[in-house]
Amino acid sequence: MDADVIVVGAGLAGLVAAHELTSKGRRVALVDQENAANLGGQAFWSFGGLFLVGSPEQRRLGIKDSFDLAWSDWRGSAGFDRLEDEDSWAVRWARAYVEFAAGEKRSWLDGHGITFLPTVGWAERGDLTAHGHGNSVPRFHVAWGTGTGVVEPFVRYAKQAARDGLLTFHHRHRVDALVVEGGTARGVRGTVLAEDPSPRGVASSRDAVGEFELTAQAVIVTSGGIGANHDIVRRYWPERLGTPPREMVTGVPAYVDGRMLDISAEAGVRLVNRDRMWHYTEGLQNWDPIWPGHGIRILPGPSSMWFDALGRRLPGPFLPGYDTLGTLKHLRTTEDIAGYDHSWFILSQKIIEKEFALSGSEQNPDITAKDRAGFLKERILGKGAPGPVDAFLRKGADFVTASTVEQLVAKMNELTDKPLLDAAGIKRQIEARDLQIANPYAKDAQVQGIRNARRYIGDRLGRVATPHRILDPAAGPLIGVKLHILTRKTLGGIQTDLDSRALGTDGKPVEGLYAAGEVAGFGGGGVHGYNALEGTFLGGCLFSGRAAGRAAAQQTA
Repeated sequence: MDADVIVVGAGLAGLVAAHELTSKGRRVALVDQENAANLGGQAFWSFGGLFLVGSPEQRRLGIKDSFDLAWSDWRGSAGFDRLEDEDSWAVRWARAYVEFAAGEKRSWLDGHGITFLPTVGWAERGDLTAHGHGNSVPRFHVAWGTGTGVVEPFVRYAKQAARDGLLTFHHRHRVDALVVEGGTARGVRGTVLAEDPSPRGVASSRDAVGEFELTAQAVIVTSGGIGANHDIVRRYWPERLGTPPREMVTGVPAYVDGRMLDISAEAGVRLVNRDRMWHYTEGLQNWDPIWPGHGIRILPGPSSMWFDALGRRLPGPFLPGYDTLGTLKHLRTTEDIAGYDHSWFILSQKIIEKEFALSGSEQNPDITAKDRAGFLKERILGKGAPGPVDAFLRKGADFVTASTVEQLVAKMNELTDKPLLDAAGIKRQIEARDLQIANPYAKDAQVQGIRNARRYIGDRLGRVATPHRILDPAAGPLIGVKLHILTRKTLGGIQTDLDSRALGTDGKPVEGLYAAGEVAGFGGGGVHGYNALEGTFLGGCLFSGRAAGRAAAQQTA
């Protein structure tokens, strides 16, 4: 045997699994198609949001949360409807994960040195129903260090294990087959790729220089999802979300290619819920891209007005920060706009300064560097938009500014093949919304939402602009933002039991084979169901990677 356990994929789930194994004295071969600069995978680039329930940060902010409320929100969002088949393990994973988030998760993270900003974000505010999708309270805890900080301790553990002789890195080794003999996983085979010194995230070569085979008592697949492979995204795009866009921006590096899903299926593993996926509607073309088609997501506050490609305001609950997939469905299934791949935000300078954040560790240098003084100075006390947001405003291809609606719409029309927007129609809609600001009462759902958000001190201090008329010259200039569909996550994948054992097509575990992270739908083949509550992707990698590592360590004892 070349190792006790082979881990395929050096992202967050793989690193967590490797740590669990090496901490119990197991020998691990960590195999990844990228170079050493890419340890931590996609998680490194993330904003670092983690879903926690009943945390000290929530309590200090007066947020009353509980397992019961969180589990109600999760079930309402997930909409599990394949309970006798594809969701049979997913729903059990979901309950276990919410129990983890409401229990051990906070102290476990603290034990690894992962701490959080004092404010808690309110992501996915929902579909405006008590029983449906969305977070009833703020639960989005951002780690100091962003995703980079979440990954860092597990990278450190892996490097120390390598020095101790317990872990061997196999960089630039692409797995092409899982070796399963007699119903038991025996190892992996694949291609050795040419050395490539490209920086982290940059697309690397696929030039082959040899072949390899590794054997072990167990194999854990932690190879990630499909977000960079638009062909797979389109192949499994669900009919319920209409037609897939012709053009999308890409929210993950090129190596997030989904290859291991079909490779696992060829080895007899069962794949489920492949029609469930998570893509954002607030994507931007990155003015300073790292990987091909690099897109950045706006993390919006609730005040920007959202218009479809023809200039009609989106109805509730399709408001900024409320219902990601509901909005995607509206944009892709409404007959007269489904042929367009974009929508629009219109807002004021006052709104962008307070409400715009950008997803990604590199777009949040103050938090990534754990610069608490810088965070306070720029995000809470500072004037003007944060530096990375201001750079997009000045340099981004999707931003236009003007002092009047007429001038703004003329510039917005220049960003499309033909002019689709009518300035007079857009102005009427903005004026109608502005009239709702004049008193503390309103029939406008978005204005109600803004006022509800500002009842929460975290939003009032650092996330939601003081209500004002968008057409107030003192709040200007006006800003228009062209929004693209941004690919990100697959919510389905390898079906696993609660020990992260990969299940075969007969529903029984494949001996010695495990899966964790996004390739396993973050556990069970679809822990999120149809919708995610945000802060649940990194957490899913942590939780399922931990489970896989612990179970494989026990098997190989």
